[in-house]
Amino acid sequence: MQTRDIDTTLLRTFVEVAQTGAMTKAGRHLNLTQSAVSQQIKRLEDLFQVELFDRSQKLLKLTALGERLLPKAQSMLSLNNEIWHQMTSPDFEGQVRLGVPHDIVQSFMPRILKSFRKLWPTIDVQIVCLTTPKLLALLDKKEIDLTLTTEAKKSENDGTLLLIDQLVWAGVIDGEAYKDDPLSIAIEDETCAFRPCILEALARIGRKWRLIDGKGDGMPVMIATLQADLAIAATLSQAIPPSCAVLPPDSNLPTLPHFYINMYQAPGRDNAIVQELASHMTKSFNQLYPKVA
Repeated sequence: MQTRDIDTTLLRTFVEVAQTGAMTKAGRHLNLTQSAVSQQIKRLEDLFQVELFDRSQKLLKLTALGERLLPKAQSMLSLNNEIWHQMTSPDFEGQVRLGVPHDIVQSFMPRILKSFRKLWPTIDVQIVCLTTPKLLALLDKKEIDLTLTTEAKKSENDGTLLLIDQLVWAGVIDGEAYKDDPLSIAIEDETCAFRPCILEALARIGRKWRLIDGKGDGMPVMIATLQADLAIAATLSQAIPPSCAVLPPDSNLPTLPHFYINMYQAPGRDNAIVQELASHMTKSFNQLYPKVA
């Protein structure tokens, strides 16, 4: 069977259309006209002699063959980017001290830091896990180089917004702790960034509550408390603990606000290694995680 080279430009356009469901929107992301995007998709379909999209509806949907191609195309583009990066960037080695709040480290960091290690195996990333206020204090004292935060506001001029997500109520699957009166709320500790929003929301509907603060290593205790159905907790929708789920609308719980994952760098730290990790964080969040509107 004859093989042919596949143009990665066509694959990049295909992946963008698949993710956005519209050629016009994909074109904006790729800085191309809608016509150019359409032509590239047609060239890719002609190359494979198959239809990759169902065009019968306003929102483009992948065909079965398009679904088959998508993960392979994403892998090929990822490898292309990795090769380009390694061949055109300077050799970095050293250490970065990265702060990450307990409530997002398990959900977001493994995938991102794994890909960073592939690019820069000689950079040692040391993770410091604390609540947002504690991490910002360490950053201000330059005891860490870079930190992510979970905050009720977007970052200002000194930071970078990585993700907007909805704060939701979560409990163990098929649990009944949300029915308790007073309601038991598990939090990591008294400095948890979610705490003021939780208390304000419960006061708004007049629901009685009691707080269960994590003792020692707060996050494992909090997760165990949820999984034992001893309490419920507020969490980002994309960071729900294992064995837990968003509580149903009829749980007599108030709506919670959006939260923001921001990134800040220590003042005066214009370090190339830190900048490289910060850039990788920004790109990874943009590619991997949807910003809930």
